[in-house]
Amino acid sequence: MGIYLSTPKTEKFSEDGENAKLKFGLSSMQGWRANMEDAHAALPDLNSSTSFFGVYDGHGGKVVAKFCAKYLHSQVLKNEGSSSGDLGASVQKAFFRMDEMMRGQRGWRELAILGDKINKFTGMIEGLIWSPKGGDSHDRQDEWAFEEGPHSDFPGPTSGSTACVAVIRNNQLIVANAGDSRCVISRKGQAYNLSKDHKPELEVERERILKAGGFIHAGRVNGSLNLARAIGDMEFKQNKFLPVEKQIVTANPDINTVELCDDDDFIVLACDGIWDCMSSQQLVDFIHEHINTETRLSAVCERVLDRCLAPSTAGGEGCDNMTMILVQFKKPLNKNTDCSESSAQAAASEAETK
Repeated sequence: MGIYLSTPKTEKFSEDGENAKLKFGLSSMQGWRANMEDAHAALPDLNSSTSFFGVYDGHGGKVVAKFCAKYLHSQVLKNEGSSSGDLGASVQKAFFRMDEMMRGQRGWRELAILGDKINKFTGMIEGLIWSPKGGDSHDRQDEWAFEEGPHSDFPGPTSGSTACVAVIRNNQLIVANAGDSRCVISRKGQAYNLSKDHKPELEVERERILKAGGFIHAGRVNGSLNLARAIGDMEFKQNKFLPVEKQIVTANPDINTVELCDDDDFIVLACDGIWDCMSSQQLVDFIHEHINTETRLSAVCERVLDRCLAPSTAGGEGCDNMTMILVQFKKPLNKNTDCSESSAQAAASEAETK
């Protein structure tokens, strides 16, 4: 976690896209870290009525973040049939499903493919043997049905990832978060946090950790993990007498629902590499300063990454991997939508605005 390069890698992966209701830009940069452990997903047309955006900040390796970026969004749609159309419940199930999928035999093979060096080679060979014949595997998610529940011989990954996702359908925005990546909405230039950073010292997190048999030392769960919620990290999820949401570390996301209106400018999803350097309001102000002068939203994101990058590793802040997604809403969203008070303010107060 604390290993730095002698000079930062400032090359950026950037992307832009849009549909009839929104446009997005994103950028990610390795920075001073020895490895890039962030991943992301940006699907403006997950289906005909749904957009999906997610940032995943890996720790102890990149594979869990990459696994989430590859599969979490498809599980949201798959879960909808069993959730009576409750999109929030579908998203929540998708977070838990990541842990389940990674613990099976196919999950082991997929994690190997997403890994490096000899693991990647071995995983590719086994993955080819395991893969269903014919058709695109992306459209054959039911193949995971062979792996219901944990596989007895494989405990799952020993590393993990935060997950912060935004799902937009019609004028409804659903934000789900586990960890310390964050989603912020700008309404009339005011920043409202739509997610809460899950740190061990928070009372609700501390209480669960201690009841599950864990401890907190130097602000870290069992002295090692500085997050209270994450996907993966199976070593913190071994109590067979407790449900998944009550383990020392849980993948259980906070779910926040907002009714969008024409006062809403954009949302930002970013990993803590950004939030360590800028407050929510500072980032919203910076975006407003540049969003109308750049031709691409990804260029705005790139400016933020350059702004946050530390000149040296002496201070720690600005030395992390950085990933940011900026989603701008096209107007009018809905001429009948009431923008007075309500949703963003209420959702933000619930998420404890900073």
